[in-house]
Amino acid sequence: MKKKIVLTGGGTAGHVTPNIALLPRLKEADYEIYYIGSYQGIEKTLIENCKIPYYGISSGKLRRYFDPKNFSDPAKVIKGFFEARRLLKKIKPDIVFSKGGFVSVPVVLAAKHCRIPAVIHESDLTPGLANKIMIPAAAKVCCNFPETLHYLPADKAVLTGSPIRQELLAGNKINALNICGFTASKPTILVVGGSSGSVFINNVIRGLLPELLKEFQVIHLCGKGRLDPDLNSREGYAQFEYANQELRDFFALADIVISRAGANAICELLALRKPNILIPLSTAASRGDQLLNAASFENQGFSIVIEEEKLGNILLLESLHKLQKDKEKYIVAMNESEQLNSIDTIISILEEAANAR
Repeated sequence: MKKKIVLTGGGTAGHVTPNIALLPRLKEADYEIYYIGSYQGIEKTLIENCKIPYYGISSGKLRRYFDPKNFSDPAKVIKGFFEARRLLKKIKPDIVFSKGGFVSVPVVLAAKHCRIPAVIHESDLTPGLANKIMIPAAAKVCCNFPETLHYLPADKAVLTGSPIRQELLAGNKINALNICGFTASKPTILVVGGSSGSVFINNVIRGLLPELLKEFQVIHLCGKGRLDPDLNSREGYAQFEYANQELRDFFALADIVISRAGANAICELLALRKPNILIPLSTAASRGDQLLNAASFENQGFSIVIEEEKLGNILLLESLHKLQKDKEKYIVAMNESEQLNSIDTIISILEEAANAR
């Protein structure tokens, strides 16, 4: 008889793509896979494209700050709990896995009510509010950073790293050279400004292009609507709004990556052993999780970190030269990481929790 698993998580792609990364191994392990997300969140499209049965529930955000929706959203969460409980009783899964986001809160709480073990995953260095609510109901809590273990119950916490889409490991440099019109004789920098790009990073990179292109080629993922048509014919520079299938080829070609410090993004850099410069979002634009993520990677010897407020032409060039000179040192540090075999580790945790039920 096949085992059944319910995956949950949503709100952003970062709460969905690690679940998608687990799908091939779960299928190999002969699981029937179901997904519970919000009615119309980004997770609905992403999961339905994977041909996985998808169920939507009511979802509300719980905020630490004042917002008029704070009065209505708790009712949505309560409604979502009863909807999730009804679905779990119908599906009868052996295990639930949550990648986070507020839609997962009612699912994990309903799993606890139905006595179904739940394993949750915390991407950032410190647990977010949704995971803080779910931790008491979870059998195990997976995390990406050694420092996170100090914030979690010792009997539940497991350092796993983040599940990475295995196709990212199968890139082809020649494809990237052809797409970009580059030469194989010059090192390449890949610039990734996050899922929607970064105007700030875009401006810095473009302002520095005359210097950069003396030594490097640049692939620039700049975000939707943020292409600069005046630079389309610039030799050694290739700009794209975003990358889909070709992203793995861009990674394969890249000698250095300049990136934001979202948890999934930097875990991909670790899995790919790419020397990198991280430019985390400041506390003015986030709860500060990217700053903590970046600091952890710097402390482990995986990255150079430049805070946005300090980013300038001279510092970025100096950092690129340092990284290019010492890149083998960074690759060796990444090779020694305990966070590389995340999919196998998480699958074994799921099996153990399901069997212990």
